[in-house]
Amino acid sequence: MKTYLPSRFIVERDAGRCIQCQACVSQCSFDVHYHDADEDEVMSRGENCTGCHRCVVFCPTDAITIKRNPLQYRENYNWQPEVIEDIIKQAETGGVLLTGMGTDKQHRIYWDHLVLNASQVTNPSIDPLREPMELTTYLGRKPDKVEISQDADLETELPPQIKLEVPLMFSAMSYGAISLNVQKSLARAATEMGTLWNTGEGGLHPKLYKYAPNTIVQVASGRFGVHAGYLDAARAIEIKIGQGAKPGIGGHLPGEKVSDEVSVTRMIPTGTDALSPAPQHDIYSIEDLAQLINALKEATNYTKPISVKIAAVHNSAAIASGMVRAGADIIVLDGLRGSTGAAPKIIRDNVGIPIEMALATVDNRLRQEGIRNQASIVVSGGIRNSGDVAKAIALGADAIYIGAAALVALGCTVCQQCHTGKCAWGICTSDLRLSKRINPDIGARRLANLLRGWSLELKDILGGMGINALESLRGNRLQLRGIGLTDTELDTLGIRMAGC
Repeated sequence: MKTYLPSRFIVERDAGRCIQCQACVSQCSFDVHYHDADEDEVMSRGENCTGCHRCVVFCPTDAITIKRNPLQYRENYNWQPEVIEDIIKQAETGGVLLTGMGTDKQHRIYWDHLVLNASQVTNPSIDPLREPMELTTYLGRKPDKVEISQDADLETELPPQIKLEVPLMFSAMSYGAISLNVQKSLARAATEMGTLWNTGEGGLHPKLYKYAPNTIVQVASGRFGVHAGYLDAARAIEIKIGQGAKPGIGGHLPGEKVSDEVSVTRMIPTGTDALSPAPQHDIYSIEDLAQLINALKEATNYTKPISVKIAAVHNSAAIASGMVRAGADIIVLDGLRGSTGAAPKIIRDNVGIPIEMALATVDNRLRQEGIRNQASIVVSGGIRNSGDVAKAIALGADAIYIGAAALVALGCTVCQQCHTGKCAWGICTSDLRLSKRINPDIGARRLANLLRGWSLELKDILGGMGINALESLRGNRLQLRGIGLTDTELDTLGIRMAGC
């Protein structure tokens, strides 16, 4: 017995416009469009459509329209169509439902309930077009104090620091989860804009070693692609313990995406699922974490900052305190809305907490303990624009990771089919035919434009607040006010209500 599942989308083809060029057939990676030889006509299978709109964009005569299927189940607030369809799929397969990108559930987005202050009379605004505005950010452990010689030379030896021209970095997206051309785009844009990109847990392709000065490499539980040359090539090393889209469980790259080239970089057999264990088996305590941090520092001659990434959870503040005391130079917090290439849908939508809450509590805890200067804080998970960035910095972040926004800049339409390896836009795929759809030159330009645009907007925001350096906004929660938040939420965020 097979239960009928209605198509999520309806593909409409205007017969008067369609010239039977079959562009849609060649562009669709989900076999929606096909040429019927008997009828000598291009037809569509609506049940395969994911709503990626690749066919719509490339149809030369605008003959195709994609619409949501209006067919509805009986109205029921508890038993929504998505819930019913998920149950039907699991009844047929007996497996875990996988999905890509971040959660699409209506969890409160706190950025939209925060507003920034603006200067008026007593603290005049600053025009960033005519006056210098400083966005430069340094990541890494800072000393409690510095000593200066009589000749104004710095006598205190500083731990390794990362200099960012903009407070934005490209977050961890591994080779295999995304295509090599996407990684090339990220690496080139990071190099051009004076920032960093992150390899994720998939190793570093040989063609990307030339971008090493702008590369963060990841050491995750699976140790995919980790070797001495990989560590030496990095500007910084990130220990991945957890991520926002799947807190508490390991990583998963479906075998369909492990091509020959991906297998070489990851050092695993072709076509096998790349499964990272949920725990790092050499980390079962803060002491174990300290040992791994020290081992990585020793392996790289104490020349690189060590970052530790965790998912945002209810005790993030206590965990972060232990991470700093274990020697972490950078703490990365990945929130509930963080995206991924493949995650169990039930985990993605129900586990973890919003990044805003985790950031506020971690920054506050480290300040209370007097160790805030000993580690930088980087946050990620659903950052959509420069307004979110400014608010995150005011809540205490030193820098921001962006992932999904970068992919959208490259053409992603968030159809959430990343786990299939059939990305029609050539982004989340290792299929060489599809990955050619991303031109690294064009991709790098679009990503650099995104960072440049956000940087200009950040300068406008700072100027409107009468601030000429990002450092003056960092952790300055007096510049934030809340709208439509409860007293408990305001207290957790450490801000006041608008009007106060």
